[in-house]
Amino acid sequence: MTDTQIVQAYADAWTQSIEAVSELVAPLTEGEWNRPTECPGWSVRDVVSHVIAMETELLGDPRPIHTLPSDLRHVVDEFTRYCEVPVDKRRCHTGPEMTAELEYTVIRRTRVLRGDRYQPLDEVRWPMGPYSRDIPYHQLLRTRVFDVWTHEQDLRRALRAPGGLDSAAAVITRDYLVEMLPKAVAKLAGAPAGSTAVFDVGGPLEFMRTVRVDADGRGSVDARVTLAPSVSLSLDWEAFARLTCGRIPAAGAEVKVEGDQELAGRILDNLAVTP
Repeated sequence: MTDTQIVQAYADAWTQSIEAVSELVAPLTEGEWNRPTECPGWSVRDVVSHVIAMETELLGDPRPIHTLPSDLRHVVDEFTRYCEVPVDKRRCHTGPEMTAELEYTVIRRTRVLRGDRYQPLDEVRWPMGPYSRDIPYHQLLRTRVFDVWTHEQDLRRALRAPGGLDSAAAVITRDYLVEMLPKAVAKLAGAPAGSTAVFDVGGPLEFMRTVRVDADGRGSVDARVTLAPSVSLSLDWEAFARLTCGRIPAAGAEVKVEGDQELAGRILDNLAVTP
C-alpha cells in the first residue's frame, strides 16, 4: 500500500474501533459505568473519559483545569497525572452525559479525519503530557488506533462482551506491539548476546515472531522460524495483548514455556512495553 492508503487504513480502523466503544456503552445502566477495568484505578466510565479526552485534545480543545484528590494511588508519576486530570473531572458525569459526549466527539474527529490535508510524513504534535513531541502524521493515527482498540478490549472484558479480537484495529495493534518485543527481550529482560526468543501466538490472530539479540546486545524481530531457540513462549493473542499492554502480570496468563526458564521469567516480567 502507498503511504496515503496506509493513513486511510488507520483512519478506517480507528473509526471501526471507536464506534464499537460507542455501541458498547450506549445501553449501560449507571451501575455498569462503575464496573472496574484492568486499568489500575479506572472504571468503565474512566476508560471512556480517557478516550474522549485524548480525541478532544487532538481536536484542539483546552485541557480542563482541575485539582486531583491526593489519595489516588494509581497516580504515580507525571504521565499518569496527565492522564488522570480529564478522567477525574468526568467522574461526576452521568451515563447519558458520557454517551452524548462520546458520540459528539466521534462525529467531530471523523469530520476532521475526512478533511485532513496532512501528508503521511508531515510532523504533527502528539499530546501526551511529559511524552509530548512532534511525530509523523501516520504514526499519530497508528498510535490512536492502538490506544482505542486496547481500551475497547478493556471495556469488553469489564462488560463481559467479547469481540473485536481479529478486527482491522487488532491487526494494527499486533504489528505495533510486535515492534516493541526487541525492547522487552534485549533491553528490559536483559537477554544475553546471541540468544533468541520465539513468540508463538495462537487464537484469532495467529503469528510467530523471533526476537534475536546480536553480539552488541541489540534486539531485532522477524518472522523467520528458528530451530532450537533459547526460549519459546506459546500463548493466545488476547493474553499476549494483555501482557504487553500491562493489563495482567505474568502469573495471570497461561503461557507454555520451553527452553531457558529463567530467561522466560525475565521476559514475561518485562513484557509490558506500553506507558
